[in-house]
Amino acid sequence: MTKMDKPKCHSLIITGKVQDIGFRSIVEHIGRSFGIPGMVFNARDGSVKIVCSGEDAVIDNFKQTIMIRGKKNGAEIIDIKESVNIELPEDFAKASSDDEIDIGRKLDKANLLLKTGFENLNADMNTGFNNLTGMLGSFVGEQREHNSRLEAMVTGINEHNTRLEAMVTGINEHNTRLEAHNTRLEAHNTRLEAILEKLADRA
Repeated sequence: MTKMDKPKCHSLIITGKVQDIGFRSIVEHIGRSFGIPGMVFNARDGSVKIVCSGEDAVIDNFKQTIMIRGKKNGAEIIDIKESVNIELPEDFAKASSDDEIDIGRKLDKANLLLKTGFENLNADMNTGFNNLTGMLGSFVGEQREHNSRLEAMVTGINEHNTRLEAMVTGINEHNTRLEAHNTRLEAHNTRLEAILEKLADRA
C-alpha cells in the first residue's frame, strides 16, 4: 500500500477523567489489537488525544471499544470527538514526546499531595498537642485541688492528734494524782490499824 492508498486519518479527542490512570496504555493495546497505525498522548488541557488511520467503520469500532474498556478500567469518559485528518507513523504507540511533560505534571501533582498531606498532618498534630495541653492543664488543676483537700485533711488529723495527746497527758496526770492519793490512803489505813491494835490491847 502506497502513501496515496493509505486509509483516512483521524484525530480523536477524549475528554473526562482519563489521565494518570494508565489510560494511554489501554488505548495503545486496543490500537495494536485493531492493527491500525497511530499514537496516543496526554494533552495539557487534561484530555487524551489520538491520531490514527483506518476505515471509518474500523475507527467507529475502535472508539466504541475504547469507551467500553476504558470505563471498565476506571476511566470516566465524557466524550470522544473527532477532529481533522493528520499524517501518521506506521505503528500504533504512545507518543514519547509528551513523556517529559507528563512526568513533570505528575511530579507537581505528587508534590502538591505531599504538601497537603504534611499540612494536614501538622494541623492534626497541633490539634492533638493543644488537646493534650488542655487535658494536662485540667489534670494539674484537679490535682492541685486534690492536694489542697489532702493538706486540709492532714491539718485536721494533726490537730486531732494534738488534742488526743493533751487528753493522754491529762489522764496521766490524773493517774499520778490518784496514785499519790492511794499512797496516802494506805498510810492512813496503816496508822488506823495500829491505833485499833493499841485499843484492843488496853481492853
